[in-house]
Amino acid sequence: MVEEDCESEQPSLPNITDDPTNLEEPYQWPVIRFDVPPYRTHHFFHQFRTGPNPNNFLKSVKWSPDGSCFLTNSEDNTFRTFMLPENGNDYLDDSSVNDGGDSYAANLVVNEGESVYDFCWYPYMSASDPVTNVFASTSRDHPIHLWDASSGELRCTYRAYDAMDEITAAFSIAFNPFGTKIFAGYNKSVRVFDLHRPGREFKQFSTLQGNKEGQTGILSAMAFCPTHSGMLAIGSYSQTTGIYREDNMELLYVLHGQEGGITHIQFSKDGNYLYTGGRKDPYILCWDMRKAVDVVYKTKIIQFAKPSIHFFEAAHGVIDCYIDHQNTPTSGYHLISNHKASILVQVLMFRFQDGTVHIYDLKTGQWVSSFQAALDTVSGFSFHPFLPMAASSSGHRRFVVPGDGSEDDDLHLGAEENCASVWSFSFESAVESDVNVYKDGLKSGSEHENLNQNT
Repeated sequence: MVEEDCESEQPSLPNITDDPTNLEEPYQWPVIRFDVPPYRTHHFFHQFRTGPNPNNFLKSVKWSPDGSCFLTNSEDNTFRTFMLPENGNDYLDDSSVNDGGDSYAANLVVNEGESVYDFCWYPYMSASDPVTNVFASTSRDHPIHLWDASSGELRCTYRAYDAMDEITAAFSIAFNPFGTKIFAGYNKSVRVFDLHRPGREFKQFSTLQGNKEGQTGILSAMAFCPTHSGMLAIGSYSQTTGIYREDNMELLYVLHGQEGGITHIQFSKDGNYLYTGGRKDPYILCWDMRKAVDVVYKTKIIQFAKPSIHFFEAAHGVIDCYIDHQNTPTSGYHLISNHKASILVQVLMFRFQDGTVHIYDLKTGQWVSSFQAALDTVSGFSFHPFLPMAASSSGHRRFVVPGDGSEDDDLHLGAEENCASVWSFSFESAVESDVNVYKDGLKSGSEHENLNQNT
């Protein structure tokens, strides 16, 4: 592409001068006890309902790389950042959740113009360094935006144009591991923007080869190998996951086996395994990147809208999966799953409002435990980068059927619907001292302890 229409005033953009792989020793996670339900430390719901849309719900949540805050995205096309206070692990009892107020207000509110497709933090973001304190987003009919997470100002834009010379929106975005480029997924193509050259200059790569082989459809999810191996995985609504080289976007191989369009992909911390999940698909698939021929195992996510209904076998759903970063002989890796879904049968609407988060052992793919995170669909879950904490978001769109008398009920939401929460997990050195807190504080987790014993 020929350089043109770049921003006239050069914004302050992050700059990585050293090899980030040699900056410091990797952090060793504490040994988290996933057999003990976590307890809620902070809760937010009221400020999401102050706008003109009383049915505003959260779509996702992502913790910042430095662990200082987490970022939420909601149906009102708004981003909100919540800073973690110094007493971030104080216990929050059930009465505090239902007293009508939030733990504290959002530190920053940023409004997008249209529905948000994807967003991501700058990988070396630090709240103490204003230059790196940024995140990127893409929304319908808009270019990619780079936002200042301190002031909420728009730093710059990265614009792609279609054959009619009109702005086309990316469906997925991701920073490369070195934080120098933004990769954006479109329909059958990837555009790569230089972070330090905002405007309309980019490199474009087609995912469909000349012989019509490769990936088709909307490129809906991206993930880079965390070991800086130069490997990039891209999921598509065509039910395939493509593995590419980062430097020239050479297609290495295509993974087939998902029953629905890919909505989430994530590498294991050592980069040896890849996990994929899709919409209209009850399985999370584990792939060995050293072979990439067959699926290592398929974990079936079985949840119930009613005791006799296998939810994902009938639902139009989206599976999200999240992996904790610990790697210890006693606990190993774990995968967290949740989903966003609803069932439409003829004229009846059944909404899955179980609100549980399920934990699976990555070695075997077997279910380990679950806990109650909300009273409706869990739409997002994100681990703190180095503390035994996590943030969750919940909510779904409510449809009001005229004349059925449910208008008032649908608009009067409880404190644990369309909400966000911060959770603290028990870890090995603190189990004995906190055991009374868990027993007295989290009744909901034990109530659903046996939810999936048949999985």
